[in-house]
Amino acid sequence: MNQVNRRIVEYIRDEWVIPMNNNSRFAIEHDIDEKTVRRIREDETYQISLNTIMKICDTKNIKLSDFFKMVGI
Repeated sequence: MNQVNRRIVEYIRDEWVIPMNNNSRFAIEHDIDEKTVRRIREDETYQISLNTIMKICDTKNIKLSDFFKMVGI
């Protein structure tokens, strides 16, 4: 399960957080705490919640099932 979580966090980090290069803006645009964005970006042991994934997917107009396909899960 930890490997699945790691793939999700790394996908969000590499595809969306790092390219934006602004933690505050990403947090505001995706209705999550900036602390969560910092954890996604920096914490190698961060366990992302389903609620956070759903918020990010919702603002990107991506169905959760499509997101998991994108991540390869």
